[in-house]
This record gives sequence, C-alpha cells and structure tokens, in this order.
Amino acid sequence: MSSMVSTVLADAKSGLVVFFVALPLCLGIALASGAPLVSGLLAGIVGGLVVGMFSGSHTSVSGPAAGLSAVVAAQILSLGSFSAFLMAVILAGMIQIALGLSKGGFISEFFPSSVIKGLLAAIGVIIIFKQIPHLVGHDADPEGDLSFSQPDLETTFSELFRMFGDYQLGAAVVGLLSVALLVLWDNWKALKTSLFPAPVAVVLFGIGGGLWFEHLGDPWVIKPSHLVQVPVAGDLAELFGLLARPDFSQWMNPAVYTAGMTLAIVSSLETLLNLKAVDRIDRQQRTSPPNQELFAQGIGNVTCGLIGGLPITSVIIRSSVNVNAGGQTKLAAIIHGILLLVSVPLIPTWLNTIPLSCLAAILLMAGIKLASPALIKQIWSEGRYQFIPFAATVTAIVFTDLLIGIVIGLIVAIGFILHSNMRRPVHRLVEKHLGGDVVHIELANQVSFLNRAALAKALNDVPRNGRVLLDARSTDYIDPDVLDLVRDFKDQTGPAHGVEVSLVGFRSEYHVEDQIHYVDYSTRELQQAITPQQVLQILKDGHERARTGRRLTRDFSRQVQATAAAQYPLAVALSCIDSRTPVELIFDLGMGDIFSIRVAGNITSREVLASAEYGCAVAGAKLMIVIGHTRCGAVSAAVKLLGSHLRVADATGCQHLDAIVSEIQRAATGVAGSRALELSPSDLGTIADAVARENVLRVVKAVRQQSWTLDTLVRERRIAIVGAMYDIPTGDIEFVVEDGLGKMGIQENP
Repeated sequence: MSSMVSTVLADAKSGLVVFFVALPLCLGIALASGAPLVSGLLAGIVGGLVVGMFSGSHTSVSGPAAGLSAVVAAQILSLGSFSAFLMAVILAGMIQIALGLSKGGFISEFFPSSVIKGLLAAIGVIIIFKQIPHLVGHDADPEGDLSFSQPDLETTFSELFRMFGDYQLGAAVVGLLSVALLVLWDNWKALKTSLFPAPVAVVLFGIGGGLWFEHLGDPWVIKPSHLVQVPVAGDLAELFGLLARPDFSQWMNPAVYTAGMTLAIVSSLETLLNLKAVDRIDRQQRTSPPNQELFAQGIGNVTCGLIGGLPITSVIIRSSVNVNAGGQTKLAAIIHGILLLVSVPLIPTWLNTIPLSCLAAILLMAGIKLASPALIKQIWSEGRYQFIPFAATVTAIVFTDLLIGIVIGLIVAIGFILHSNMRRPVHRLVEKHLGGDVVHIELANQVSFLNRAALAKALNDVPRNGRVLLDARSTDYIDPDVLDLVRDFKDQTGPAHGVEVSLVGFRSEYHVEDQIHYVDYSTRELQQAITPQQVLQILKDGHERARTGRRLTRDFSRQVQATAAAQYPLAVALSCIDSRTPVELIFDLGMGDIFSIRVAGNITSREVLASAEYGCAVAGAKLMIVIGHTRCGAVSAAVKLLGSHLRVADATGCQHLDAIVSEIQRAATGVAGSRALELSPSDLGTIADAVARENVLRVVKAVRQQSWTLDTLVRERRIAIVGAMYDIPTGDIEFVVEDGLGKMGIQENP
C-alpha cells in the first residue's frame, strides 16, 4: 500500500511539472504552426487524457509536436482552411489505428540505436540553444519552435548573438536565479530528498519575482511577451466559440486524403522514434509496446480532429521532463492532461503570470541531462560505426529540424550498415581438419545482392585444389543473385580450379543440397601415415581452438555413418571422471578420433592397461595421453586421508574407493610426506594440485613398467606416451612429454 501511495505522489509531482512545461509549448507550437492557440491546448489535453489512458508506455507524454509544426503549417495552407485540415487529422488518426491493429509498430525494431541516441542528444542541444534566449527575456520566437531556420530569417545561432543586445532585465534575473535554484536543489541533499518538486518551486519563485518586479517598475517589469499567454474567455460560451470544427464536406477532397496520409506517416515515425528514445532514458528500462502506442495515438488524433486540436505524437521534451521529475507510470501524463483541462478555462489569468524565463530554466536543465558528455563519451568508445551516424543525426537535427534531421540520420546509419555488410558480409577462417585445411566461410544473417561481390572475392581466394565450406546455418535470407553465385561456384568454377565445395545449412527452398566433401574424422589412411608427434600437435591445435572458441565445423550424422563399420583412433586418453574434463571437448575432437578411458584420479589398473593396450596395439592409436587436472576431488580425498587411521569407506561412504585413494597416495607421499594433513582449504588445494601433477608423472612411468606391450611400442617408436595437466579455472593445458618424443620436459600449450 505504501508503495502505491509513493508512486501516486511521484506521478502527481511529475504531472504538475510536465503541466507547467507543456503549457507554453502547446501555445508556442500552435503559433509556429499557424493554427489557433486553443488548438495547441486541446492537443495537450487530449495527449494527456486520451492517449495517456490508451497508451502502454509508462513514461511517454504526448501532445502537439514541434517536429510536426512545419508539416502542419504546409497542410493548412494547402487545404485552404483549418477546418479542412481537421478532416485530415481525423483521417490520419484512423490510419494510425489501423497500423496499430495490424502490428505496424514492428518497424521500431529497425531503428538503429545510434539514431535513437542521436535524437536524444540533439533534442538536448536544441533545448539548450533555444531556451537560452527565453531565459534572458529575448523571446523573438515562440516556445516549441525547434527549426534551425526561423520565420523571421534568423537562425538558432544568430538568435544567441542577438540576445546580447536585446534582453529583458527582470526576465533575465528570474531565469538565471531559477537555474541557480535548480542546481542548488539538485545538489543539496535536504532539498533533493524533500517531497516538494524543484520545478514547482521555480514556477512559484518566478510568479513571485514577476509580481515584485511590477512594484519596482521599469526596467524590472516583465512584459506580457515574456509571460505565458493563455487565451482568456469571458464565459463558457465564448470559450466554446474558440473551438474549431472539422469541415465534413471536405471528405470528397483528394487533397485531404493526401494530407491525412502524410500526417499519419510523419507522426507515426516520430512517435515510434520518440518511444524508443523515452524507453532508453526510463530509469526502470521498461519497454513500451509500439503497436499499442500507434493505436493510442490514432484514438488521440481522431479526437483532436473532432474537437479542433492539432495532431499529436509522443513528445521527447515532455517525456524527458517527466522522467527527470520522477514520473513512475502513465498516471503522470494523465494528471498533466487533467491540469491543462481544468486550469486553462478556470485560472487563465493566474497562468498568465508565469514568466517564460523560469520555464526556460526547467527545460534548460532537462536539455543538459539529455545531451550529457557521458552519453557522447560512451558513443565515442563504441567506435566510428556508432559515433558517425550518432554525430550525423545530432548535427542534422540541430541544423535543420527534427524530421529532416531524423531522416538524414537514418540514411547515414543505413549507409554505414550497408557499407559494413559490403565490406564483411562473410566470416572467413581456415580450419585444420584431419583430412587437411578447409576454408570455412560463414554467411551473414542477411545476404543481399550488395554482398555478392565480397562473397565472390572470398570464393575466388580459395587456393587451387583446396577445400571450402559454405556455412548458411545462421542465415535467414539469401538473395537469388547470391544463390546463383553459390550454384555456379559449386558446379563450375570450383571444380574447374580443383576446389571441393561443401555446403551446410542451406534451406530446402534454396534448392541447394547440403554436402560435405572433406574428411572430418580419422581414417585408416590417416592413421597409418601420421606420427606420434603429429598426433600430439593435433591435440595441441584442437585445444587451442577449444580454448579460443573456434571449434571445427563437423557433420555429426555423417561421422556416425562413416565410423559405423570401423574406427581408426589417433590416440588413447586416460583421464579422470570429473565432469569438467571431457576429452573430446577439451581437444575439439570428433567421433572415432580417440579412445577415452575415464577413471577417478586417472590411475592405472589391469583393466585400464588392457584398454590402453587394445587401443594402441590392436586399434592402431599412435599416442597415449594421461590427463590429470587441478581441483581433483579424488586427489583431495587422498591427501586429506594421508597417514590417517580411518578407513576410506568410513571417511567417504564409498565402499570401493580405497583402491583409487591408495594409488594416488603413492604420488602424495613424495609431495606431502606420509603424515595426516590438517590444512586450510587454500593450502589443501595447492598441495592437491601438486599431487595431481606428480600422479600424472607416476602413471606415465607405471604404464611402461606394468605393460610390456606398451613399453615395446614406445621403444619401437610406434607410439608415444604423454602426460598432461588441465587447469580447471583457466582451461589451459600443460603437456609432460615422455619416451617416444624425446627428453622429458614441460610444454605449455600455446
């Protein structure tokens, strides 16, 4: 219950702050659009109440959009009257409803993040530049005008220079002190944690300062042009008389349908972009449903058209103020709409005492948070493919207007995406299979005709008489032109150069059959031709692939069929049963490549030796590898029980573990002595790892001592026996080389 109350209070405070900010913006956007002032207020009310109720976004606030002002002005002029324009607004809303119901919001998933971040930063920069003149009482342009080029032939930057010779003293004092108050509020813990919102304090301060300056007289008096200017009606009849009505007789006018389609496309695009941007700054990182938002905006625009309001979208300025003010749910947007609905007809005179300069201070601080240096630093660190589209979006929006800037940003971002795909639509690497090198070409998720040239070059770079694998397992779409290239290389170009072409992952509708022509398992010919040294190198190379995540591409079903009749293993592995040391995975091996003997503590026994003898003497393996590992449970148990009078079965509850522990303790006595050990866990781990290493060396020697079969094979240089230690935390391997490969020593796998 207390959580609900705190959420409602937070939304109420945020709704009040958004109301103060939205009020002059609604009026200014209507003025910039060439529409009646009351139409902007109606749009703000509908954006708060109607869209707020139907929207699925928690933080987005809708209303008349500055980005639409140029489009609105052009359409009003084209249609000849505001009443005819309202018919276009109704039509635009109906189109948006249809888009929402038909799941048209999916397009929002294709907006590059660099453009979304650029939109946020650009809005922040524009707010800063546009609000500084209002902050000091230089109000040549209406609130909400975000265009670089202005109707008075000035620009955003020229206005900044002009304000030094044209400012209003009282408004400037209120504005600058409001900024100071906001900074103080944000940095003084007692104020920051108070229930009273800083923007409301700034508005009250502005009203009080304005009233005080009236008593001081010139030059302190804040003139009406620097105050909020809500239309004041004498009574309700006069107020309703200000409302425009749609001209339904225009439903046969083709220009209305063109205007409606234009408004629907532009407002939907701006809404979806703003929605993604608002979700990015949401403190709880919630995701808004785009289809529901389009439906809500459509309901709102139909309502605006019927009652005489401007078209609406999700608006980043109001939304960012909402987030900064602590808004938690869409109740904040609804409350701001209620305040607009109630206050505009009831207390317009009081609203008109609010200085624009104190509201400019609130917006200025919101702009600084949007265009923060931390955001720019983050984008810079992500590389040029993110930073250049981001910078292009910011620059374009600042120097044109919101819609043109977004389009330019999208074009630049798409250009970089296409350039990236053209440069590297495939991932090429050389795999060292048992049957020889294979050029592995992984196709991208989307392979369009733009990628054809890069793929052709990758195929042409395959050496003569080589092998190539075209891997389409991660691909969702392949252009027909690219498929023609693949078929041509497989059937004609490749064979002409002696290249064996293998295919995997191609869908049935592509009419390209998967085929594997290279050998990815051990064969009789390979086993007979290879040396123990080469087998060891194969294991080292395989481990390096496994360690770095570059495993070979293998056809499991083909390996099953190929090894069904016979097996020709290259090595015999004696390893521990530990679940973290699967030999085939550690060395990136396939079926039929290795005999695996697993026993706790990787110890020898008659059964183990019999298995190893069969693998080397009968099956033809050229290498035997004994693999120990760190953090071995069997070794740790043996060390703990060293010199103890306890029976292993009593200490561990395992009836037959004594045979394994006693074998390991033969190696342990050489490291830790014969006394029972009382060690800390860290010391026990260090000694156990040392014992595990010594155990590997002991087992390697014991194999030759206890098996004349394996000893003879080593002496005849037909096999070699190798010891290895696998490090559980890092995945690294050290190889201990024994007879058959030269003098014993430690070799770390590179």
